[in-house]
Amino acid sequence: MSYYKKVEISGVNTANLPVLSAMQAKELFHQYHNGDKNARELLIEGNLRLVLSVIKRFENRNEDMDDLFQVGVVGLLKAIENFNPDLDVMPSSYLCPMISGEIRRYLRDNNTIRVSRSLRDLAYHALQARERLTAENAKEPTLEEIAKELGQSKESVVLALDAIQDPVSLFEPVYHDNADTLFVMDQVKDEKHGDRLWVENLSLQEAMQHLSDREKKIVSLRFFEGKTQTEVSSEIGISQAQVSRLEKSALKRMRKYV
Repeated sequence: MSYYKKVEISGVNTANLPVLSAMQAKELFHQYHNGDKNARELLIEGNLRLVLSVIKRFENRNEDMDDLFQVGVVGLLKAIENFNPDLDVMPSSYLCPMISGEIRRYLRDNNTIRVSRSLRDLAYHALQARERLTAENAKEPTLEEIAKELGQSKESVVLALDAIQDPVSLFEPVYHDNADTLFVMDQVKDEKHGDRLWVENLSLQEAMQHLSDREKKIVSLRFFEGKTQTEVSSEIGISQAQVSRLEKSALKRMRKYV
């Protein structure tokens, strides 16, 4: 049995963990920012399942999942402290990358492949320069332009950027200016397989929790298995017109939470 399916992990009984809806989480964040310390504890407890969901992605790394869970909780604590409830974003869309980023930093720092500090600093400066030049010129700069901006050779910049490709998380902060933080993922992203898509999938899963069992079944058959409304109606024993009405109602409700 895989580690993340254990009933108890790091001394936490996962079978009894509560789950917060997006609206409940937002309300607790507002309460916490208004000084309610108990709201923080409820936010932690209500998002431990989210930590479990995140560490599933690292199961094939042959790491101790209890350790990763504890690291993920550290990421959760940091995310809770920094989340702004006034922003129009779902809490999970902020918490998940922060938890994932904390775990990736842990794996990077414990990796046998070490990147020198000077090389990593040069890579970070190169990423900052890319962002700065992109903002100034409304287009992404070439490696030559980045190297010139830094007073470095093109070869040095290429070597530095290549050196951090594996160890650095997509959610590694490379620049922070009060409220604005620049992450590696802001510079390089994969629309098809990136972590952003994974976060969106988690948001869809959370939205589906607000549907009835029948609506969940219809959405799953229609959009995850690709079946027609006629096929769905035959499988669950209602008319095609009923399937259509329930599908529209379900999608309308999900849009409120995605």
